[in-house]
Amino acid sequence: MAKSSVVSRLYSDGIACPPRWLPDNVHLEVLHGSIAYGYANNTSDRDIYGICIPPKDLIFPHLAGNIPGFGRQILHFEQYIQHGLHDPHDPQDRTIDLTIMSIVKFFQLAMDNNPNILDLLFAPHHCILHITRVGQMIREKRKMFLHKGCWHKFKGYAYSQMKKMKDKSPQPGSNRAEDIAQYGYDTKYAAHLVRLLDEVEQILTTGDLELGRNAEQLKAIRRGEVPEEKIYEIFNLKEKCLEQVYQDSKIPWGPDEPAIKQLLIDCLEDHFGNLKDAVVVPDNFQQALVDIGRTLKSVGL
Repeated sequence: MAKSSVVSRLYSDGIACPPRWLPDNVHLEVLHGSIAYGYANNTSDRDIYGICIPPKDLIFPHLAGNIPGFGRQILHFEQYIQHGLHDPHDPQDRTIDLTIMSIVKFFQLAMDNNPNILDLLFAPHHCILHITRVGQMIREKRKMFLHKGCWHKFKGYAYSQMKKMKDKSPQPGSNRAEDIAQYGYDTKYAAHLVRLLDEVEQILTTGDLELGRNAEQLKAIRRGEVPEEKIYEIFNLKEKCLEQVYQDSKIPWGPDEPAIKQLLIDCLEDHFGNLKDAVVVPDNFQQALVDIGRTLKSVGL
């Protein structure tokens, strides 16, 4: 595995412009998009997603004396995005799009079963560009993020791809315009639509996710070999089937937030050391007292 992150290398070469602290604090970088899904070609862009840990006072602003809602606030970091980069060491000169997010935002989106974030979390091993011990900790526990709420998230994303696919009026000169002129519909959005349905079916039936499992079907769609009407047929049949799959699924109904929060704290402590000055984690007895107090208050006692 690479000793330094791609972001670090591009930053050293003066190509990428992340915050100065970021390049040395990246814990996971993966190839995302069509490469991870198994239907990229030699000219496909390289979408790189990653996770970083910001400085402690950006995660815990109270350590810098910040009082939420009062006075000058410390800038909040969620993610760094930079598109259209060119790596001089890449003989194919493929465009690089970078998205590196704070570990806190990543954990929240993963707990919500955001499809793009789950794709990062379950990227195939050959797509991992850089990983640290913290990255390994997250990867080893990745299945704990999955729950039945994935169906609603993935269905929403699938409908979004369907809407884009039906839009026949792209900007002239765009890749979308070329696809529509050649195939009659946008094959990229169609491939995403079918991929999302396959991924959520995997999660609901197996409690796991293998990207690229239906790569051959997606390649055929991207090549325009599947008629547009067939895409709609696939969607309608899958949607009906998945409603029942959702009801029958044995995976948890929702996320185990305490366990996921503990994993987040474990990752932060591996990076920073002991966090007793930043986080108070109540023991079971203390938490029980808090819960009892809330219950009594809710009934007016």
